[in-house]
Amino acid sequence: MKFLFTLLLLISFLPSQANAFCGFYVAKADASLFNEASKVVMARHDNRTVMTMANDFKGDTKDFAIVIPVPTVIKKSQVNIGDSKIIDHIDSYTAPRLVEYHDSDPCQQIFKREMMAMSMADGAAAPRKLQKSAKKLGVKIEESYTVGEYDILILSAEQSDGLFKWLNQEGYTLPKGADKVLRSYIKQDMKFFVAKANLKEFEKTGYTYLRPLQVAYESEKFMLPVRLGTLNAKGPQDLLLFTLTKNGRVEPTNYRTTKIPTGDEIPTFIADEFGEFYKAMFDKEVKKEKMKTVMLEYAWDMSWCDPCAADPVPNKDLKKMGAWWIDQGYTGKPRPRVAPVQPSPNGTSWPAPQPRIFLPPKGGAVNVFVTRMHVRYTADSFPEDIMLQTTDDRKNFQGRYVMRHPFKPSNKNGAQCEAAGAYYAGLQKRFDKEAKTLAKLTGWDVNEIRTKMEKNGQSFKDLPKGSDNPWWENMWNE
Repeated sequence: MKFLFTLLLLISFLPSQANAFCGFYVAKADASLFNEASKVVMARHDNRTVMTMANDFKGDTKDFAIVIPVPTVIKKSQVNIGDSKIIDHIDSYTAPRLVEYHDSDPCQQIFKREMMAMSMADGAAAPRKLQKSAKKLGVKIEESYTVGEYDILILSAEQSDGLFKWLNQEGYTLPKGADKVLRSYIKQDMKFFVAKANLKEFEKTGYTYLRPLQVAYESEKFMLPVRLGTLNAKGPQDLLLFTLTKNGRVEPTNYRTTKIPTGDEIPTFIADEFGEFYKAMFDKEVKKEKMKTVMLEYAWDMSWCDPCAADPVPNKDLKKMGAWWIDQGYTGKPRPRVAPVQPSPNGTSWPAPQPRIFLPPKGGAVNVFVTRMHVRYTADSFPEDIMLQTTDDRKNFQGRYVMRHPFKPSNKNGAQCEAAGAYYAGLQKRFDKEAKTLAKLTGWDVNEIRTKMEKNGQSFKDLPKGSDNPWWENMWNE
């Protein structure tokens, strides 16, 4: 009931035509569907970036270490410990979703149509011994400090082999081939953000997992480095990248963006198999694109959602994720939003809506646009880091799949009127189309799909026939 109340409350702030999609939210496809999927949130405006990295590290905490190329030297005040619950919230909010509609009585002709809090504790300078060993190999320790449960170094280097050797001798085991990748970063004058788990500090936190690391910096470069992570991977990796901007959608500049299939009507039994459906569909799309594109799963203004797969992300949490501009208030002009034409339960179309001006709901995150990108990649399919850019494109997009329940009358013979005959005659074609659509999206056997549909009440035979009697006779005889 909590969700229903939230949905109704949201709708009450909007004009009636705001419900472009409507329907009731049923299920979502979040990161939990994909094994060891990495999650990164990047907030970007002007040349300011806040990157939050959710650690999915599994194993002994003492073995944890990461090396991340960054475009500039990172001071201690620029590093923060984040909240994994907020990342999970953004994941849930933007996840591809399943919604359901219920056909109305064909005889009635009614169509129902969210700058982070920095850790300011002083950090000790890098031990002289560490500085000396690094200098011999052409490595400079620019910064050294502890934030939360992490010991952090910011390194610069003259040569990749010296950096490679120093990192390995200090316990940051890098895989074979890393020196070549490091060389390319050094040529770009990149620095290296290096973090290890501090066991004493970790015990003090009381947590059983390593919390997310956040880094804030200013740079013209807007990028996500992925190449080092592919070197010791056993197979393809999944990455969920969430971006928060003031302007609009984020897209890669050196890889294609492919929108996932959306808007298709699928059989009602998928309500119990939505996770399996989405994984199969995503696998098929990635193979079709030869694992060389960034898949767009969601792009939407944070001020509203339709339907919502989770409660809206509060402004205070969006700010913690790096949306530092959020307190500046809404300065843009109200934007016209046009509800797209949607099919009616009987196969016809709704009338084309007229453009309406939608004022942002009071208290909503009206100047934050969220983009969700899903990347499955290997070193071969993504040989370059992902270079990004913000755009002014604020068109809404979401991975959304529809179940449409047939009308269920109170009597065994079904609805009785002239219109009902056409409705029931069209159901078999609709069910058949849903089966073929599901098979096309997933690669599943269409005959097995039809069998499951039959068991779930979507029968291809023995459908009511309706009535040829005039409408008034059915009305009096009801």
